[in-house]
Amino acid sequence: MTIGQFRNKTPADLLFGVLNRDLGLLFVCNLLGSFGDGLYAYLLPVYLSENLGSSAAEIGMLYAVMSLLAASSLLVAGMLADKYDRKKIMIAGWAAWIPAPLIFSLAGNWVQALPGMILWGVWLGGPTTTAYIVATADKSRLTLTFTLMSAAWSLGYVFSPSLGGYLKGAIGMQYVFYMGALFYALACFALFFIRSQHAATPPTQTRQEQRSFFELLRTRKLLTLSAFFACTMFTVMMFRPFVPKFMKDVYLYSDLGIGVLGSVLFAGSAVLGIVLGRLGDKRKTSYALGVSLMMCSLSTLLIVLSGNFLALLAAFFVAGGSYLTWSLMGAIIGPLAPESIRARWISVPQTVCMFSSFIAPYIGGVLYDISPFYPLYFAIVATLVIGIVAFTGFLDK
Repeated sequence: MTIGQFRNKTPADLLFGVLNRDLGLLFVCNLLGSFGDGLYAYLLPVYLSENLGSSAAEIGMLYAVMSLLAASSLLVAGMLADKYDRKKIMIAGWAAWIPAPLIFSLAGNWVQALPGMILWGVWLGGPTTTAYIVATADKSRLTLTFTLMSAAWSLGYVFSPSLGGYLKGAIGMQYVFYMGALFYALACFALFFIRSQHAATPPTQTRQEQRSFFELLRTRKLLTLSAFFACTMFTVMMFRPFVPKFMKDVYLYSDLGIGVLGSVLFAGSAVLGIVLGRLGDKRKTSYALGVSLMMCSLSTLLIVLSGNFLALLAAFFVAGGSYLTWSLMGAIIGPLAPESIRARWISVPQTVCMFSSFIAPYIGGVLYDISPFYPLYFAIVATLVIGIVAFTGFLDK
């Protein structure tokens, strides 16, 4: 494309030049769902603490339960997605989320919020969506496709945390939860218009591919990838739920201020997602992942060093690049397996990641109770080391 042709393209042309009709609808689904999610998710730790009287350890326990359920549902989703219509599995995944914010709105303490966290932990869309994208996308722009999907999620978060923070003070958090459920329902509805997709199972190859699936479970490559991403997710899940609480407790920011910072974070994720996606397609996806993790380390260091609002705006924008880890993991793992068993193959490292990290928020909560800085100190060092390892290219060997 020449510079003149590029200038004549609208943003929609540029976007849907990469995404076909089905992926475009999936983009819209992520955008709607994330907007609803962003209305309350970023403020949820603060709500649990202030409104329900939960301690940091109890908040960590709730997020640990959510991670445990996510880990359990991923493997189930992989098996279902290779056997049934992947479209229906994704719809079921979004439908499970709709009651979650309604339960939060009715909860009087952290125990009563537990069923909501359980439903919020139903991640049927994880391996299912990854398999759907790999089977549908242009393989020469696969990393960009994955990061665009992540960017859709981030775009939904650009304004919703700020709006959620404002509405919490203006009309009450219960109404924010209601709006979240409404947008989950709209996201679910958007998926009714995508094409169905079943795993390809040619009769002459089925037995061979089933054998290869079990053989792949024992390969050094899979074990290496699973261990690497497990360490990554453990680190991320240990400190990330406590960043909004850190802003409140240490720097004394209001709900609106925290919401604005959250919006900046996801604006950064949307912008940097496109940059890292192009980097991954041009070089290697592992390089893009390494940059993402180093952004996490740098941004967390900046947060620790200064509570100045302008400095935090820059820090949170850079932190947006670290929210691409899951999509970049999908871009690395997704193409490795035969189509007929792709979702199950993808679900294995995803499940290992979630099982290994489900206790991470609880550990983060315990450390936070000792000092709010401790989870962040750990994240600075750990993400820097993991990012350097990703840069070595061992994931591509």
